[in-house]
Amino acid sequence: MTTAVPGTVIGMLGGGQLGRYALMSARSMGYGTIVLDPDPAAPAGAVADRHLVAAFDDRAALTEMASSCAVVTTEFENPSAEALAFLAEHVPVRPSPSAIAIAQDRIAEKRFLAANGFPVGPFAVIDTQVGDEVEHLLPGIVKTARLGYDGRGQMAVTSVDEVRTAVSTLGGVACVLERRLDLVTEISVVLARGADGSVVFWPVGENRHVDGVLDLTVVPASVPDDLVAAAEDIAGRIAMCLDYVGVLAVEFFVVDGDTGRELKVNELAPRPHNSGHWTLDASITDQFTQQIRAVTGAALASTTMTVPAVAMANLLGDIWQGGEPNWECVLVDGDARLHLYGKAEARPGRKMGHLCVVGSTVAEVAERALRLREALS
Repeated sequence: MTTAVPGTVIGMLGGGQLGRYALMSARSMGYGTIVLDPDPAAPAGAVADRHLVAAFDDRAALTEMASSCAVVTTEFENPSAEALAFLAEHVPVRPSPSAIAIAQDRIAEKRFLAANGFPVGPFAVIDTQVGDEVEHLLPGIVKTARLGYDGRGQMAVTSVDEVRTAVSTLGGVACVLERRLDLVTEISVVLARGADGSVVFWPVGENRHVDGVLDLTVVPASVPDDLVAAAEDIAGRIAMCLDYVGVLAVEFFVVDGDTGRELKVNELAPRPHNSGHWTLDASITDQFTQQIRAVTGAALASTTMTVPAVAMANLLGDIWQGGEPNWECVLVDGDARLHLYGKAEARPGRKMGHLCVVGSTVAEVAERALRLREALS
């Protein structure tokens, strides 16, 4: 039995572009929509039936959402545990507060993965003091346990003294030190898990990052079939261990091991993911529609690709620094799809949109996507 049927209201914590796309899908399926976000210009607020402009822990706004909605979901992993727990007392919250609590804290996430036997790279938890015992993890990367994303909240280190400096520079908060791995490539598995435990996977994407920010995703990934199967198996078991409901992204490092290529889980994203944006243009069911289907209790739909290959390139605010981008170069290409997120201010490093190119081969679509993005500015 479904939790929510068309005509009822879906609540969204967070008003960014991920929430915007999910609520657009919800509205097209006949649901009412409410978004809670403190930013009056939040992209999702512009498409929701109601936008509650309030802090994420505002008890009056949370009470309003709980009393109005048949189900509540999130578009980011950082709402407070207290807010999620309060909502869950009154309305189904999917994914669950317990799953989000693990994914929003790198320490909890690393410990969860290690305790359940999932492969992770060498790491250490740093609360306050930094001792010489972390030397075996150098060179490495210090990452804040919470609120770090898109390269923020992390610093590369090569010595114990640099680890101490990094922790201080990052505010003296709890951190994780990860040993830097020699990467072959990075891939991500985006899956959906229903309330009944059913799971579907989209084809695995291969990712390129620049300065810690996702730059390009191509699908299908150029990794062997056995590695794809292993990544899907790990991601599916993670979702099962979390009793997860909704769309989940699991990012992997591919490294050379003693017996061949190995996978190390990098991090979890308890929501639709940037590396899954290609599904809007090259899958029977996109990740945002699937999110709504999963959290409402509807049956999960097909994730089959509709083209042989697709590339997704992020559009950051840097492109706007010389003036309005040259949109015509993308619009005249019938194989290119332009997506803009409705953000009022273009700042360097800020995700303003993305473009997808579909075609016959990964090499072709990747080259065309990068060339079109270059032409924009």
